[in-house]
Amino acid sequence: MTESMWSYQQTTNRVASTDLTGYKVEATDGSIGKVDKHSDEVDASYLVVDTGVWIFGKEVLLPASTVIRIDETEEKVYVNRTKEQIKDAPEFHRDKHLGDPGYRDELGTYYGTAGPFGGRPA
Repeated sequence: MTESMWSYQQTTNRVASTDLTGYKVEATDGSIGKVDKHSDEVDASYLVVDTGVWIFGKEVLLPASTVIRIDETEEKVYVNRTKEQIKDAPEFHRDKHLGDPGYRDELGTYYGTAGPFGGRPA
């Protein structure tokens, strides 16, 4: 796992002062939900995506490195994962995120170089 997976790519044109809450999230193969929460902490940036009815209300945490573009005009965040990859991601649990250091490791394994996608875009 690399810490850079928790940082936005330079190509996203991320403006830290922009609140991404409510932005639509687009996977490589279509819309997957909306941003419920986000963090801009250094080496700990992420999005929590509410998938709504698409996966029966599941929330997933996406490391900032999965974001490839942010369109502030259309209020959309584009990520380099498919719907299936996001559906199969570990579910976001607020209590685990805040209190369980193993949760971040689990996410790192899933999204990082040791994960099923080799840390590369879909």
